[in-house]
Amino acid sequence: METKRIPDVTFKTRSRNIDTGDFEWQHPTTADYFGGKRVVVFSLPGAFTPTCSNFQVPGYEARFEDFKAEGIDNIYCISCNDSFVMNAWLQDQRVKNVEFIPDGSCEFTAGMDMIVKKNNLGFGARSWRYAMIVNDGVVEKMFVEPGKSDDCETDPYGETSPETVLDFLRGA
Repeated sequence: METKRIPDVTFKTRSRNIDTGDFEWQHPTTADYFGGKRVVVFSLPGAFTPTCSNFQVPGYEARFEDFKAEGIDNIYCISCNDSFVMNAWLQDQRVKNVEFIPDGSCEFTAGMDMIVKKNNLGFGARSWRYAMIVNDGVVEKMFVEPGKSDDCETDPYGETSPETVLDFLRGA
């Protein structure tokens, strides 16, 4: 089986400086997020969208300790939204454990070959819904919703649920 590495990307994020309280641009890389760690990543069509906000993010947040018990260091949510949107969504979702990574230019998503057009919804380029287990930058397992296509009329959700990923980690 061919080993797939995640793309080498620099993300554009805004983080609060703990000394000044001001938000500042940061430029973390995939090495910063994934180097030397075993993580779960889930990617979705967009911040504030119903399935993402009502099921996927809260589900991963609620099961964070279960993932830790299975050897996962972090859980990341990646979306083709800019840092301002992702920060507002993070605040709205009130998550403490899932880290949000903005992929505003869709570079990471394109590198994962998961970009789709959602022009039928007025979204433009977005991520198809997928999840993966990544160990030190190498994809161990991908979970991809069926029917990946441009302007898809449906928004499938199941293969990328926290329950499905946890079942895999537990060997079910």
